[in-house]
Amino acid sequence: MQVTNSASPSTRRRGRRPAGADTKAALIEAATAVFAEQGYDNATVRAIAARAGVDAAMVNHWFGGKEGLFGEAILKLPFNPRELVPVLLDGPRDQLGERIARTFLTVWDERGGGVFAALVRSVAAHEQAQHALRDLFIKHVMTPLVSEVSPDGDHLRATLVASQLIGMGMIRYVSQFEPLASTDIETVVTAVGPTIQRYLTGDIR
Repeated sequence: MQVTNSASPSTRRRGRRPAGADTKAALIEAATAVFAEQGYDNATVRAIAARAGVDAAMVNHWFGGKEGLFGEAILKLPFNPRELVPVLLDGPRDQLGERIARTFLTVWDERGGGVFAALVRSVAAHEQAQHALRDLFIKHVMTPLVSEVSPDGDHLRATLVASQLIGMGMIRYVSQFEPLASTDIETVVTAVGPTIQRYLTGDIR
């Protein structure tokens, strides 16, 4: 669609995307960034649309509103958590803590930490975000791992590992405290892996 010269430069919208095939992807990308920065409650449809360079009506058109966009951008995780368990178990059991830390950091680093940050920032206001975070760390990954490798099957171990990973993610992707925010993955794995390993197989009493 062409813009005529009847609009003045101050009123003419610049950089707007047409309502075409790339609009949905642009909204998902923009929503991930805005939810990561502001959380579910504070993010607005207008802000997301502006970041995407589209009209706010496109959010309703493609997703039915902010709730649907949050589900598409954030609650659809960029990996299948159930597929992680056999991958993590494929290797020496005494190095499982390191593999967990390395996998966590690699998955989220590759995506800039945006989805993780959006989940964490939205937990207090969005019940589905709470469920998604709990299901990811406890139900689908840590509980099966604990059942497989721990000496006592104590599910406290699963929540201890989750606390380590979520806390690390908060510092690296949400609060971005240095130097952890920019420390290379292998250095963090070497530091954190033994703690995760103790939570899984060591004495926690």
